[in-house]
Amino acid sequence: MKALLSYAPGAPETLRLEEVAEPVPGPGELLARVRACAINFPDVLIIEDKYQLKPQRPFAPGGEIAGEVLALGDGVGGWSEGDRLIAALGFGGLAEQVIVPADRAIPLPAERSFEQGSALLMTYATAIHALIDRGKVRAGQTLLVLGAAGGVGIAAVEIGKALGAKVVAAVSSQEKAAAAREAGADDTLIYPAGEVEPKALSQLFKEAVGPAGADVILDPVGGIYTEAALRSIAWEGRFLVVGFPAGIARLPLNLTLLKSCDVCGVFWGAFAARDPKANAAHVEQLFRWWAEGKISPRISATYPLERAADAITSIRDRKAVGKLVVTL
Repeated sequence: MKALLSYAPGAPETLRLEEVAEPVPGPGELLARVRACAINFPDVLIIEDKYQLKPQRPFAPGGEIAGEVLALGDGVGGWSEGDRLIAALGFGGLAEQVIVPADRAIPLPAERSFEQGSALLMTYATAIHALIDRGKVRAGQTLLVLGAAGGVGIAAVEIGKALGAKVVAAVSSQEKAAAAREAGADDTLIYPAGEVEPKALSQLFKEAVGPAGADVILDPVGGIYTEAALRSIAWEGRFLVVGFPAGIARLPLNLTLLKSCDVCGVFWGAFAARDPKANAAHVEQLFRWWAEGKISPRISATYPLERAADAITSIRDRKAVGKLVVTL
């Protein structure tokens, strides 16, 4: 079978498409044929050895997949060959076949495409955990979403609206603003291009969320945007730290005192491992919202396995709108 492998830390162009032996499922495992693999920012970090998960090389990146069951390991019940599934694996998805722990596999309804199924878990499960468990978003509150046209961003816009919040979407272009509005954002703001003066950026956020401030801010961007956004938070607001494609920010902690606000880390993978029942309940809610039309994974482009490195590069360069998916 074919797999796109990382042999040494480096950029996406260092990945090599090779023939490898087909894996064999062990006890409690499924062998799945990968039909689609969504690309996320951790795929950029993991091949550079900058992510908290460091697989033994060579490995295939690709943290979430959709596919079909090919074989069952010993002791696996509830699954049959040919069943459709989705799973968040951390890595391994950019290959024609992959081993999936049976307890991490989720049935994919027949009416949902493999492409959309592969794009659900990491972004939408991150966003629902962030907004409900960490941000405690309530109806009528103001939610500011940074990077609102990215995978997590669009998911947060849709889920914020499903929870009854007023959603302000912050993006970097008119195209991305249109995508955020299509996802349901009430208002949008566009970051200035090029060098940005921090106080001017902060003023943009303050004007966008209004004089009372944002009750919850979701930040999957980092960099200079973090402090500027925090300055627009409401009294006793919650600031959700999700990711750092623009760089890891340093915050002056006097801001948290002046606003009596909370800065909360959001690590969905660890949450799902520590509390699988709560995570499963969130996934069930996501499927209900999907059936009701309140959420819908947005895929802006698909790539063949041979061009998966291009998809990772696009995510790295922050050019993607919604999700990018590799199809096999």
